[in-house]
Amino acid sequence: DKKILKPLHPIEKKLLSCLISGESILEEISEKSSITLDQARRALEWLKTKKYVVTEDNITTIIALGDEGKKAAEQGLPERILVNSFSDNKSLEINSLKDAYSFEPNTFSTALGKAKNLGWIKVISNNGQVNVELLNDQKITNEEKLLTELQSRPIKLNDLDPSLIDSLKLLTKRPDYIITKTSKEVIVKATNEGIEVLSNQKDEEVDLLTTDDIITQQWKSLKLRSIDVEAPPPLIYPGKKHLVQDFIDEAKEIFTTLGFEEIEGPISQISFWNFDALFTPQDHPAREMQDTFYLENIKSNNVTDQEILKNVKEVHQNGGKTGSRGWGGKWSDSISNQSVLRTHTTALTVRYLAEFKPKESKIFSIGKIFRNEKLSYKHLAEFHQYEGIVVDENVTMRDLMGVMSIFYKRLGFKKIKFWPTFFPYTEPSLQAMVYHESIGKWIELCGMGIFRPEVTIPLGVNNPVLAWGGGLERLIMLRYDLTDIRQLYRNNLDWIRENYASSKSES
Repeated sequence: DKKILKPLHPIEKKLLSCLISGESILEEISEKSSITLDQARRALEWLKTKKYVVTEDNITTIIALGDEGKKAAEQGLPERILVNSFSDNKSLEINSLKDAYSFEPNTFSTALGKAKNLGWIKVISNNGQVNVELLNDQKITNEEKLLTELQSRPIKLNDLDPSLIDSLKLLTKRPDYIITKTSKEVIVKATNEGIEVLSNQKDEEVDLLTTDDIITQQWKSLKLRSIDVEAPPPLIYPGKKHLVQDFIDEAKEIFTTLGFEEIEGPISQISFWNFDALFTPQDHPAREMQDTFYLENIKSNNVTDQEILKNVKEVHQNGGKTGSRGWGGKWSDSISNQSVLRTHTTALTVRYLAEFKPKESKIFSIGKIFRNEKLSYKHLAEFHQYEGIVVDENVTMRDLMGVMSIFYKRLGFKKIKFWPTFFPYTEPSLQAMVYHESIGKWIELCGMGIFRPEVTIPLGVNNPVLAWGGGLERLIMLRYDLTDIRQLYRNNLDWIRENYASSKSES
């Protein structure tokens, strides 16, 4: 059977033509063929796919001077500067020599030892006085020769004179004298098939027709360049949102289409809105440093409505007008005014209720929250919460389960159930669960319930308030089958490109 030879692109021809006489490195090929290095790399990959060339990586170590080495090459090694300090004297008291030494003082002892080992000087101690005597022969050392060579240019280790190898080792021991760099050369060699296909495509080929070529029908006599229709197209990575932001936008769209209005607010809150207004006792463990980030020297907005402040304070102490007994104990204004990074976006919700006192309302928020957690495969110190409320005279838990069922189903979760539980500021309370097919178990998604009277009545809200809140990253992990939450924020472009489908899940 006749061997099928795949067609060549013009830059492939230029690259192959440089290999007729033998192998070459890629940079030389680029220079000889007058194509850019990027074009040479592209042509090389095409030719390797067609098996017209083979490559071999040649790792080369290059030695050059560091900052101290450059200084020594210009001014001399410390030991050379030491012997030059004798000037016309053949013997100097050691302190006089030290004063005459014109290099860094901290190198004097090293220079003295080096010069002594080289036989350039002799140290004489007599009756407590130390003299240094200069000997006759201070010939150029191999270390100095190597510094001179490296001063003009870096040298490949393989090209270094063997007589200087030991000197290189000595200079390397001196801090910042020698820098070693590793470079990789790609050696390219044409295969027999590559030589053959090049010899069979010597005719000039055309890959661009002009208007005149068509009008004069000159194109009929031209040899058109063949196109490899089986060649893979280039990968294109257009800019797009990060999948976390894309998921946030998707969740926001779902709530908006259900008639909810989004609210936003600052990440810095006073403890009153973050804890007190939600009927969290002032000695609750969640307020401790291990759960909350407290802010020093940061002033957040204090409570301007003194009536609300009074109502919340009374609810904590004795239950106020709610029929509750409260938490008892003594209220602390200093604790209430502490600034924190919000531990949930529900702080925005209670501020909304306090300001507008709605009889009917449907709002939600999705934003960053902060917990003083140790980072792990399932915990972050900074993540997103989705939460919201429905206020109306006749709403019930059934309405809340309906809203959350629609929300989760539109995100692509099919099997949903609700389980009774306890939360500090809702009663009754449920947790939403979804069945995860790949691990075969039910996963908790969010907490939900009806705000307790101790939360709503002090704010001036008398109708029932349905509320929910959960971690958004958990939903994203379920969507993309992730087992490590940190994967979302490692900015691994390969993972984002290969595993992230920008299209939303079917509802």
